[in-house]
Amino acid sequence: MSSKTPQSPLGLFGTDALVGEEELAIRDTVARFVEQRVRPEVAGWYEAAALPVRDLARELGSLGVLGMHLDGYGCAGTSATAYGLACMELEAGDSGLRSLVSVQGSLAMYAIYRHGSEEQKQAWLPAMAAGEAIGCFGLTEPDFGSNPAGMRTRARRDPGGDWVLSGSKMWITNGSVADVAVVWAQTDPDDGDGTGDGRGGPVVRGFVVPTDTPGFSAPEITRKMSLRASVTSELVLDGVRLPADAVLPGARGLSGPLSCLNEARYGIVFGALGAARDCLETTIAYAGEREIFDKPLAAYQLTQAKLADLTLELGKGMLLALHLGALKDAGRLRPEQVSLGKLNNVREAIAIARECRTILGAAGITLEYPLMRHANNLESVLTYEGTSEVHQLVIGQALTGHGAFR
Repeated sequence: MSSKTPQSPLGLFGTDALVGEEELAIRDTVARFVEQRVRPEVAGWYEAAALPVRDLARELGSLGVLGMHLDGYGCAGTSATAYGLACMELEAGDSGLRSLVSVQGSLAMYAIYRHGSEEQKQAWLPAMAAGEAIGCFGLTEPDFGSNPAGMRTRARRDPGGDWVLSGSKMWITNGSVADVAVVWAQTDPDDGDGTGDGRGGPVVRGFVVPTDTPGFSAPEITRKMSLRASVTSELVLDGVRLPADAVLPGARGLSGPLSCLNEARYGIVFGALGAARDCLETTIAYAGEREIFDKPLAAYQLTQAKLADLTLELGKGMLLALHLGALKDAGRLRPEQVSLGKLNNVREAIAIARECRTILGAAGITLEYPLMRHANNLESVLTYEGTSEVHQLVIGQALTGHGAFR
């Protein structure tokens, strides 16, 4: 049989035809940045467990991707689909790079943008959009991950009106290099500002915490086997005193932090596909060059069957992501739909990375190729912003009307 010019996995699906020219141009700009700036360095960053966060943040700020889906305050105001495509290209470089951008734009910046006062927005968002100020998002705690309602971090009002925060947060991306932390805490029922739940119980509030505030520290978490090209930290709040206007006025209750998590989860729906696509494209190229028993590995039926199945899952994930992007741009995306995308696309991405590694054999475990690095990173992506089990229960509740979290 005569051979034809090979097609790229997503090219086979023709998904570019579903995206506007401006969105494709943004995607290609981010892809060039990753190709020129990230790919030559990322294996070394991963091996050294180090990332030049401040340098990259300024470069990403110049590129316009930090908070790119927000309007005003130095943000680009792109479509949600454009933001998703940017996340896909960033994660094709490394999940740590996409995490940096997601935490900056979809967690820290978005929390201030949606729930903050005008003074808070003016004080922080322009510098964060430019990459001159770095943010982190403190919700997860050492003993409370999937159950944020159980958080132990507390904020109390003293007689002078100041807030005093005490507690700790865990697994916080950008924490050790951040200039500002958005920290969520249980406020005392008698905090004096009328935010109690009406039954004498505490209510979750968000606080804008400059990281140079006395009592704040962020020791870095080391010895990671995943997301090594990313800064991960603990946040310690030891009687951190903040002025009365440090609270996010628009956030009361868990709906505040959960609205931010949905923004980050949306980016992951696309981002995980970037890691999977990079694995698959690398594997197709390798199989075409690697000779086994005097012919290319790509010429064997078993190899082609594997590549076909992996491409099918990647393409289905891409179609799902673009559909969710269209819903988000139309203002109709629901949280349970984000859970559909996060659950499916991360689960399939990690399966693609693992299978691609087997096709490369021993070569697949080295940093010469990105497969094991992506597979290890995706173990973290599978867990953060809601585990698979959490998203299964979100979907299950939408289907049955019954909450099964307790």
